[in-house]
Amino acid sequence: MPNKIRDPAILNPAPGTTGGEGITDVQRQEALLKTGALQNAIFNSANFSSIATDAKGVIQIFNVGAECMLGYAAADVMNKITPADISDPREVIARAKSLSVEIGTPITPGFEALVFKASRGIEDIYELTYIRKDGSRFPAVVSVTALRDDQGAIIGYLLIGTDNTARKQTEAEQKKLDQRLRDHQFYTRSLFEANIDALITTDPSGFITDVNKQMEALTDCTRDELIGTPFKNYFTDPVRAEAGIKRVLSEKKITDYELTARAKNNEETVVSYNATTFYDRDGKLQGVFAAARDITERKRLDQVLQDKNAELESAKSVAEKANLAKSDFLSSMSHELRTPLNAILGFAQLLETGNPQPTAAQVVRLHQIIKAGWYLLELINEILDLAVIESGKLPLSREPVSLIEVIRESQAIIESQAQQRGIHLIFLPFDNTWYANADRTRMKQVLINLLSNAIKYNSEQGTVEVKCTLRTPELIRISIIDSGAGLPPEKLVQLFQPFNRLGQETGTEEGTGIGLVVTKQLVELMGGAIGVESTVGVGSEFWIELIRDDTPQLDAGHTMPAQLEVQTQGDPKLRTLLYVEDNPANLMLVEQIIEGHPHVRMLGACDGNLGIALARAHLPEVILMDINLPGISGIQALKILSKDPATAHIPVIALSANAMHRDIEKGLEAGFFRYLAKPIKINEFMNALDDALKFSEKESI
Repeated sequence: MPNKIRDPAILNPAPGTTGGEGITDVQRQEALLKTGALQNAIFNSANFSSIATDAKGVIQIFNVGAECMLGYAAADVMNKITPADISDPREVIARAKSLSVEIGTPITPGFEALVFKASRGIEDIYELTYIRKDGSRFPAVVSVTALRDDQGAIIGYLLIGTDNTARKQTEAEQKKLDQRLRDHQFYTRSLFEANIDALITTDPSGFITDVNKQMEALTDCTRDELIGTPFKNYFTDPVRAEAGIKRVLSEKKITDYELTARAKNNEETVVSYNATTFYDRDGKLQGVFAAARDITERKRLDQVLQDKNAELESAKSVAEKANLAKSDFLSSMSHELRTPLNAILGFAQLLETGNPQPTAAQVVRLHQIIKAGWYLLELINEILDLAVIESGKLPLSREPVSLIEVIRESQAIIESQAQQRGIHLIFLPFDNTWYANADRTRMKQVLINLLSNAIKYNSEQGTVEVKCTLRTPELIRISIIDSGAGLPPEKLVQLFQPFNRLGQETGTEEGTGIGLVVTKQLVELMGGAIGVESTVGVGSEFWIELIRDDTPQLDAGHTMPAQLEVQTQGDPKLRTLLYVEDNPANLMLVEQIIEGHPHVRMLGACDGNLGIALARAHLPEVILMDINLPGISGIQALKILSKDPATAHIPVIALSANAMHRDIEKGLEAGFFRYLAKPIKINEFMNALDDALKFSEKESI
């Protein structure tokens, strides 16, 4: 290869000559061969670029290392270019300018700038960017040596270069690390100074080694004044302060340790002292890091809070007693109001359907009595509902409720009202597998109230449209759209205010202004929402949104029971009904109601003890039981009858003016067959009686 050094004069000396005293030609030959091999190895090393030029800088030797680093073949550059041609021209120009200033003589940019010092016998090692054949660049460290002949004249230059990329990268990384360290130190100090607490570090002996501005403010001393002084000196109780440091050193940390700091101006501040030990990277204890937070205001507020809590506990006790009294009053009022209403509505219904038939004038009057009675009952129910909801004691049983079933039941209840007013009900189809997470009874109450309002405040021959949609995968929306007069914005904002009928007080429609309030609160108690959109002259859309629930899955092999017949089949056997009731009017009312039942006779008892005695003596098929009885209550009487084998099988129907939801639940849990609330609804009563008679008949088989 042309770049390898080969010297025939050295490798083949003249015959008979020697290279020195005592060295034979063979020895010299071996030494020269060895030296040549070493020179070959150096010049052909891939780790160094060795470039030799003539005196003018034209490349004469371009070793393997240079080929690897620069991507040129030796033939590409030898006798063609100078090392300046493969160097960054801007760096070459900059080097020429720098040397011109340093040496004090103008130096031409180019090869001269690369070898100027070496040409003057000055050792020259510098950094330079080499440009590869493909245009890519890399940093190199270049060492330049002038090559001279035997007379000392320069015959060329040797430029040995190494790839400096790794070192540059290391330097860059180190620079970044140094900067990060400085940034971290600055960040740490900034946090230290920005903390709202007074921060202190001490050595293990308790002498302060560092503080932040807050500690300076707390003690009224400068940082220089504090560092090197005992930590304990800045507190009203130095012994306790020193004990705190010792405790930290022993337990590794301490929290909420109260001290009182005293400033140079004698101002005192109560602080909460929290501290921990800290260590160097080798795990050697360096001291204690402490934070002291000013809790003077907190101590004052704690005292105020304690005083307020005592007041609240007292007020809570009073409120609980008042709430209990309110609940008892509501239950009592419900009973007292329903008892006379039972007689009014019951006898009015009997007069309306009895013999002889009432006259036309009497029918009109009876209608007014019955209408007023049921309206009064509705008012009582809504007021009690509102009171119970606001007391926070309304029990709810949330479970998966079939939307299609509740809507059908509501439709059946409301349809006659719509027909009477000529309102066309439209129930749009929807997925009958949808279930809502709700209380079934309360959900039906909500729907009936909204449907009733849509009918009541609709236009003549109007429409009510009911539709169900999935608002989101988790929410079911039920919309009730009417074709009524609509509401302006100023009335919409008043819609859910108690007793506010929005100017309908003088209209023909009866109402309490409570129904929507109760409806809203019931929906929200079930985790839902209610809203309304209305346009004057077009109508209104009331909607409720309930949480969607999973469709209940029946167990394998489970079948639904067949629907029970409501009507009693003809049976010549005479059945006995025992009614335990202390109110003679109620006894008379039930007696007259069952006159239409040809195979039932009634026995009456005015208290619980007499009722038990008559039940044991006559073994009636059905017992009708009031709850509030003189002597023992209806629930107590039921327990006695249930424990007696002779009467345990008899179905007992509760008939009571205690119509609160909790009263009904309590009654059913006690074991009543049915729980009917006064005033009596004759159809409901007769259906319950028929069910009880059928049950009794099965038990007797």
